[in-house]
Amino acid sequence: MPAMWKCLLLTLLLLLALPAWAATPSTPAPRIGVMTMQPGEIFFERFGHDAIVVLDTRTGEATSYNFGFFDMSEPDFVDRFAHGDMRYYLVALPLQQDLSYYREVGRGVKLQWLDLPPEQAQSLADTLAERAKPENARYRYDYFVSNCSTQVRDALDKAMGGALKPQLVGRSRGNTFRSEAVRLVSPVPWMWLGFDIGLGPYADVPMSRWEEAYVPMRLADSLREAKNAAGRPLVQSEQVLLPHRIAAEPPERPRRWWPWLLTGLCVAAAIVLLAPRKPRLIAALALPLWLVCGVVGAVLVFLWGFTEHQAAWANRNLLLFNPLCLLLIPGAIPLLRKRAPAAWFRWLLAIVAGLAAIAWVLHWLPLALQYNQSWVALLLPVHAALAYVFFPQRSLLR
Repeated sequence: MPAMWKCLLLTLLLLLALPAWAATPSTPAPRIGVMTMQPGEIFFERFGHDAIVVLDTRTGEATSYNFGFFDMSEPDFVDRFAHGDMRYYLVALPLQQDLSYYREVGRGVKLQWLDLPPEQAQSLADTLAERAKPENARYRYDYFVSNCSTQVRDALDKAMGGALKPQLVGRSRGNTFRSEAVRLVSPVPWMWLGFDIGLGPYADVPMSRWEEAYVPMRLADSLREAKNAAGRPLVQSEQVLLPHRIAAEPPERPRRWWPWLLTGLCVAAAIVLLAPRKPRLIAALALPLWLVCGVVGAVLVFLWGFTEHQAAWANRNLLLFNPLCLLLIPGAIPLLRKRAPAAWFRWLLAIVAGLAAIAWVLHWLPLALQYNQSWVALLLPVHAALAYVFFPQRSLLR
């Protein structure tokens, strides 16, 4: 009888242990890493890039899950790009295949191996494999809040059960979408001008470390300071996969507006001094300024009123790059023919200058800040000087 009870007890213990034994994974969990690529020389590479690496510990095969793919051959690509409704793709590539391009162009690549519990690592690997399927790969791209780097950040946070975001969202280094964008594209003048002129107040709110992760290099910095579920450093180790052989990432520099003011005042002084003697010359030189201001202003109106580019909405640079400047071009033709222009031309000049002055006033009011004092300092004196010399009709007839 005792032997029978012992047998039953042993059977019961085996039955109780069976679920736990069945739940034990038969294969080791994959190893997870975040790969960060340094900025390149092509304009769309200026912000750097990143991807999630999943290493199969059984086979040694490493897969790069890259959120940075788009298809320019799509019939509606240009229209979607213009209206801020782009679609990007997640693509799974063998790691060495993904690295081949960066090796060719000389962009440095670093890999951060993460210390994740096996269940989190496996969950992330499974989620990425599912998302990389063609039917799931597309996502709506937003330059600042849903790009290749924020997708990496969000995937990690989800795999960690939401433990990454609280470590980053309450901290800030004072950077903004504008400051980071302008810094990184500074080697490409037309991109620098486009970002600085085209971004509105939305881009000047100080970012948390969580938002700052839209820049891959900033995300890599934050991961170095993050902790895993056990309180250990999230980044277990780092290795350089490729050396960086081209120009380094632009450093942070303070932005000063006084050189812009000095330039604007010098141009305004030249206008005031030369206009009484050579009004036709001043008018001829003003034509390209009005053309540029008018065209840029029309683009800003389009971005605000007809697209999903939220970062360009409510842009106060419209008061400086004013679409009304396009109307000044035909109004100035009589000046070039030594004739007085119509009265509306002179009043329109005054309106353009007055709106530029409003941009200066708005900068000092307790409203949402827009960092455009450089453009105010440059263009307000010029608009004011042109209105000053051309508004009195008698000065135009000399």
